[in-house]
Amino acid sequence: MSQTISDSELIARYRVPADGSFVLDADPSEAGLLPGKKASKPFLKEEQQRLTELQEVLYAQGKHSLLIVFQATDTGGKDGTIKNVMGPLNPQGVVVRSFKKPTEEELAHDYLWRIHKAVPGKGMIGIFNRSHYEDVIVTKVHGLVDDETIERRYGEINAYEKYLTNNGTAVIKFFLHISKDEQKERLQERLDNPDKHWKFNISDLNERKLWDDYQVTFESALRECSTTEAPWFTIPANRKWYRNYLIARIIRITLENLELEYPPAPPGLEGVVIDD
Repeated sequence: MSQTISDSELIARYRVPADGSFVLDADPSEAGLLPGKKASKPFLKEEQQRLTELQEVLYAQGKHSLLIVFQATDTGGKDGTIKNVMGPLNPQGVVVRSFKKPTEEELAHDYLWRIHKAVPGKGMIGIFNRSHYEDVIVTKVHGLVDDETIERRYGEINAYEKYLTNNGTAVIKFFLHISKDEQKERLQERLDNPDKHWKFNISDLNERKLWDDYQVTFESALRECSTTEAPWFTIPANRKWYRNYLIARIIRITLENLELEYPPAPPGLEGVVIDD
């Protein structure tokens, strides 16, 4: 199936530059690479099929691992993305971790302690639903730490992610970018639909009042922490079907760049005969 732009062009289009020039001004409703929701399904399916093939080689080789980070405002679509993009993969090779308010034990350690424990092992794909970036986003918006601490943490996070990549863990990070109007619609849907009441949290309304602060803070975190080793991607996420396609394709490109291959066969297989 043909793609509207090459893989390299797609990466350049959505990757946050590592030169400190990033501005969060992308259109969250953009969907220009696909003809529409219905027509997009074969494109996503093709990417997912390739992902399942690459996952098997990643697991068999046992040389690399992949860490995928998702960050977004409330209702940004992290859960839906994980379900709809990663669903076809072998669950034995995927570990999903969600990072909420730190526990007392976690607060007794440095902020990266709970993160490092969850990094995927060789051959595995790890998915972070929220991540260590909570400690430079939520903490900054709510004034829990000062600006000097935030700046220091940017450097620590960059060094930590470089350490991971140096030791065989590829790191890619996705910011699911939705508009304020889209967030309102999604919150209203949760309020109107009894089956989604469990997703509605009154505290989300308080966080919504801080929308502008969050946008500025996300922009800063992405600008300061998108590196050559561990890039951020800004994904237009108002249209869920387009979001899913972009993320599947970027993950596929990332895995292909690892130059995965099956391990060599053990010696002596040519002489093995299986008895009747």
